Amino acid sequence: MPVLELSNITKHYKTVTALNNVSFTVPEGSVYGILGPNGSGKTTLLGIILDILKPSSGNFLLMGKPANAEIRKQVGTLLETPNFYHYLSAEKNLRIAAHIKGKGFNEIDNVLQKVNLYERRQSKFSTYSLGMKQRLAIASCLLGDPQVLIFDEPTNGLDPNGIAEIRELIIKLAAQGKTIIMASHLLDEVEKVCTHVAIIKQGNLLTAGSVDEVLVADEIIEVASDDLSVLENILQQMGGFNSIKTQNNVLQLFYSNGNASAATINEYCFKNGIALNYLQVKKKSLETKFLELTNKV
Repeated sequence: MPVLELSNITKHYKTVTALNNVSFTVPEGSVYGILGPNGSGKTTLLGIILDILKPSSGNFLLMGKPANAEIRKQVGTLLETPNFYHYLSAEKNLRIAAHIKGKGFNEIDNVLQKVNLYERRQSKFSTYSLGMKQRLAIASCLLGDPQVLIFDEPTNGLDPNGIAEIRELIIKLAAQGKTIIMASHLLDEVEKVCTHVAIIKQGNLLTAGSVDEVLVADEIIEVASDDLSVLENILQQMGGFNSIKTQNNVLQLFYSNGNASAATINEYCFKNGIALNYLQVKKKSLETKFLELTNKV
């Protein structure tokens, strides 16, 4: 059963359309990245899912049912910068969070261990690094053992070490069976942790699916030889690629629909008297795909 099914979600703010007929499905057990530039509608979409905002039209199912307060109790959320008492310890802050949420205090040690903060549980929040503060916020989300986690820009403002900490934590939580929905603009990080992705620009859904599906048709073969101009002329005669360009003394051949074949290129060049000194097949990065899609609209 899908964890989330969005059907034609639209949201208008007077003359502005924040979301325009957005539909996609989040499979159970996935790490689903919602990507888009600032102002694309990512946070609005999360707000609708969590009943902070009402859609102008469209509907959605959460865990197979129309969302209500009881179902949303099964969702852990991190939508803003961590908001804890700076002069209290991590443990005491989580006791307050557990009381507000009506969750048992007996879970606190367990969630602190999950986010690797148990050894620092008596330290004041003010002594934590930004990455540790964010991990404590995720620990708060884990109270009640929700099966679905929704994060809005979970690595926003963190240094590289903090980003790596949150990335490792997301991977660990996913391995434990959690479904994670995260909005982000850090494409490299999303590519490292997400199994699925939806790309949104100006409220419009540009593409959605598994990361492999989104990138499956996009491959680059890089080649080089002693004379790039002669090599390019030979490759133009061969054809079969969508485009070719030179970058850093290497020719890049862009393919779609799985037509790329390094062996065919190598054989063709050899038969035409060209000895390649470099040959590599590369997938397009999610960042490249994102930039291509968002620049088209």
